[in-house]
Amino acid sequence: MNSTLKIKLATACLLGVSMLMGGTASAMPTVSIGTVVWIGYAPLYVAEHIQAFEKHGVKVKFTNFSDNATMPAAVEGGSIDGATLTYDQVLPGAAKGWDLQVALPIDYSSGADAMVSTDDITSIKQIRGMNVAYNALSPSAFLLAYALQKNGMSLKDVRSVNMDPGAVPAALIGGNVKVGVTYEPSVSSVVKADGGKRFHVLFSSREAPGLITDVLVFKHSYIVKHKAEVRGIIEAYYDGLAYMKAHPKEAAVYIAKSMGIKPDEVADQLAGIHNPTPAQAVMNFKPSKAIDSFYTSGKVIGGILIANGTMHKMPDLAKTLYPHFVEAIAAGH
Repeated sequence: MNSTLKIKLATACLLGVSMLMGGTASAMPTVSIGTVVWIGYAPLYVAEHIQAFEKHGVKVKFTNFSDNATMPAAVEGGSIDGATLTYDQVLPGAAKGWDLQVALPIDYSSGADAMVSTDDITSIKQIRGMNVAYNALSPSAFLLAYALQKNGMSLKDVRSVNMDPGAVPAALIGGNVKVGVTYEPSVSSVVKADGGKRFHVLFSSREAPGLITDVLVFKHSYIVKHKAEVRGIIEAYYDGLAYMKAHPKEAAVYIAKSMGIKPDEVADQLAGIHNPTPAQAVMNFKPSKAIDSFYTSGKVIGGILIANGTMHKMPDLAKTLYPHFVEAIAAGH
């Protein structure tokens, strides 16, 4: 065989492989997921950078929402396939008859959600009658309601100033309010403002770790039709989590790029959340008295949401959960 023919055959083979790979890539299913910028989603950010989703046979298109309170309806309405929500956002939809289900506990807040106030306010009881800035349809509202409840108060005892979470820092630093509820990185930006001499954390999710849990949610009807894709996303998430533990410096760069912060800020923010392992996630789905069990936190959350009028009845918590992917991964199947 002469050299010219060899070259032609080699070129033809390469083109054939390229076309085959291109056809496979184009046929790979795409899942659209709504999200917000949040340190707890770090394993998903890392998974995207290390192409873990493609490794598990799925493409993910992340759509950033400025207001996470609008995402449950977006999933229910079908404008996005899934979303990263907090469990307290799942329950009101379930009470309406929506079939939103938790497929993965992503993280739970352990200090990353917080009520921030000026330094002269040293107790929750001092904020009675005061203006408090927060998003009325977000985890911030739940954290505030829980903090007030622990101190014998309710949302009726404060003047609610409804605004997007991203606007809370400016309201505090500008002096428009003395108390606000938000989450990282906004919490850190407020506490560090003016050399850290004006504001402090008055109450945070560290006082009830597991109460505010971020979850990956899809409609049940979507899950049963797209089991391979949903499982692929969950497996990629765990790949991202493993990479974070094995390569913290590299992972910090990826996380910082996704969040628009500096790499040296990542470790401090990660300290405020916990990403459960598959074995720990299995326990989140099981009935128990532990606060990080959806059955326990769900009852607490539901009671507060009913008390403040966000929903009118407690949904069947079991119907809001789809533990099968996590259980299979934890079992090595």
